[in-house]
Amino acid sequence: MSIPLSNPDITQAEIDAVVGVLRTPNLSLGPKLPEFEEKFARYIGTKYAVAVNSGTSALHLCMRALDIKDGDEVITSPFSFIASSNCILFERARPVFVDIREDTLNIDESKIKEKITGRTKAILPVHVFGYPADMEKITSIAGDRDLAVIEDACEAVGAQIGVSKVGTFSDCAVFAFYPNKQMTTGEGGMIVTNDEKIYSLCRSMRNQGRDDGMQWLGHNRLGYNYRISDINCALGIAQVKRLESILAKRSNVADLYKKALAALPQVKLPPASRKDMTRSWFVYVVQLEGISAAERDKVIERLKEAGIGASAYFPAIHLQPFYTEQFGFKTGDFPVCEKISEKTVALPFYNNLTEADIDTVVGKLGSILEEIK
Repeated sequence: MSIPLSNPDITQAEIDAVVGVLRTPNLSLGPKLPEFEEKFARYIGTKYAVAVNSGTSALHLCMRALDIKDGDEVITSPFSFIASSNCILFERARPVFVDIREDTLNIDESKIKEKITGRTKAILPVHVFGYPADMEKITSIAGDRDLAVIEDACEAVGAQIGVSKVGTFSDCAVFAFYPNKQMTTGEGGMIVTNDEKIYSLCRSMRNQGRDDGMQWLGHNRLGYNYRISDINCALGIAQVKRLESILAKRSNVADLYKKALAALPQVKLPPASRKDMTRSWFVYVVQLEGISAAERDKVIERLKEAGIGASAYFPAIHLQPFYTEQFGFKTGDFPVCEKISEKTVALPFYNNLTEADIDTVVGKLGSILEEIK
């Protein structure tokens, strides 16, 4: 028996789309790039989209487009994939962490104001695990202090606040399409914005600093090779067409988990959608109550030994070795983040996970917890 942690949902439509590109001479910077960008921007509800080779690259270009530089500070969450903080360091700015909310695992908007200084340039909220951060309060704080807002929506494609999708509440936002995400391009990311200047700068910087109409060896500014191939874009176009059905499948899997895990009182379930907010299910992360971090790690190890994918999501960024060495962060700096990080377990989660597989996962988890107890 083997139940992986994640598994991309690839159909014949995606295969045909990729093969179609391989039959043309346009493997990069071809017609699939603008088509993917236009379809994705329309789905999210923004004027512009810029496709790149990863969510990390997308975050980096947003930093540069907003002129975040040496000495600036960006307020963000310590409970995230490390790229949301690393992209700040790429420009020699400093990530300023704010602890998280225990109920949503997102940045605690009530603690943001106390971290703002004269060097603060932007706020970078992360929609953790596809659960939207409180963008109304965050954008209000930013607006009062003339700060930029960058949404890290890499885990939240399709999530909504009211009738608006995440990615539409900020100066710019980023999405990612790694194979464990809701939709995938293999590797890839996307910047969305309504700001024409940000759009133009990101388009130029992803392609070695070239502007539209320039000769291939002309460069107006420092740029990068953050291009994404037409092969990836063709895969993305096919996935966007299926995205609503993909999200519905994932929501159904989450509902099956909720039902199956009800029999395990030690397991705290992730928050679901609310009346005013729709979650996009990226991963299924539970918290194990009443056991130590070491025992949690043992649970993960035992699940893996049984052929069931599992992982700790997320380790606290500020306690990663580089961050403790560089900035002097220590245990106790962000207690809610640290407490949650020691209890979380990501269980297998993907579109076509069956009810029988879920019962197997939950049954094994239950027996392991009984033995530990």
